Formats: sequence, C-alpha cells, structure tokens
Amino acid sequence: MAGSERAEDPPLPDPGRRRFCQLGFFAASACLFPAAARAARFPAAAGERRLAFFNTHTGETLETVYFRSGSYDPAALKAIDRILRDHRSGGLHPIDPALLDLLFVLGRRLGGPPRFDVISGYRSPETNALLRARSRGVASGSLHTVGKAIDVRVAGLSCRTLQKEAAALAAGGVGYYPASDFVHLDVGRVRCW
Repeated sequence: MAGSERAEDPPLPDPGRRRFCQLGFFAASACLFPAAARAARFPAAAGERRLAFFNTHTGETLETVYFRSGSYDPAALKAIDRILRDHRSGGLHPIDPALLDLLFVLGRRLGGPPRFDVISGYRSPETNALLRARSRGVASGSLHTVGKAIDVRVAGLSCRTLQKEAAALAAGGVGYYPASDFVHLDVGRVRCW
C-alpha cells in the first residue's frame, strides 16, 4: 500500500467466542459421528482390556481379556455374548465392542477392573415386548435388543456413585433405577435419567 494508507487488520475473534465455537463444533461432530467422538474421548488403552461379569440370573461368571495386541479377541467376544445373552429365551446377539470399551473405561475410572453384576444384557425383541407390557420403564426401541445396552451394579459401590461416574464420561445413555438397584448404560446418544 502506498504512503500512510494502511488496511486495518481484521479484528481478532474474542477468545470466549472462539472457545464457544470450538465447543459447538465438537458437539455437532459428536452428534453426527458418535463413534468417532467416543474414540476421541477414550483413546485406546495400551495393552490388554479385561472385563469381569456375574450374571445375576444364571449365576455364571466370566473374566476375560477381550482386547489384546491391538484387536478384539473373537473367542472372548463370543464368551461375552454368551454371558450377556437373554436369560429368558437363551437368545444370543453380538454385544457392541463400544459398550465393552465403555465398561472398561468406567472400570478404570472406578479404580480398577470391577466385576459387573449383570441384571440385563441382550434382550430379544420378544423379551423386550414382554417387559414393556409389565413396566413403563422399558423402551420399545431399547438398545438392549441390538447389543448396545447393559443394566449393571458393582458390589460394594452404591448405584448412585456408579451412575455419577458413568454420567461424567458423557459417552452414552445412563439411567439410574434406585428402586431396582441398578444402572443402565448404553452407547446411544448422551443422555441421563
């Protein structure tokens, strides 16, 4: 530019506004790409990922390493599918590995790998309809019917504490059922009830 004429620099965005826009972008991305948002929120743990379950209806227990050497162990996933089966019908369904990772991260947050006492894992659509007819608290399109939800408690830990720790992860749905003494966890959209 000639002489004393000088174009003014464009105004810098307000740092508060910039942060607000960044958070808005992340929130929009999380809605559009929930699996990617969970992956960014929970970087893959190095080494092994171990879970332990006790099925309160069948009395079965399982402790397994479901992830090692950078991949999910197919035999361990089948064993998890079995222990989390619909105990009423015996129906099996693949459990979403994202749900297992959520349990793993929650267990680490609780201070170590706890044993999850399972109230309900997979539910066949028929079982879900039966339960829905008995209770208003059962969703018609429950994520249990697609292997993306689990109802649990942890021995020695209040369900209120379990619910608060799970909700702090902001990684899916968290429902607190104090009368029935369990917490619902799923890898659907982030919400609490």
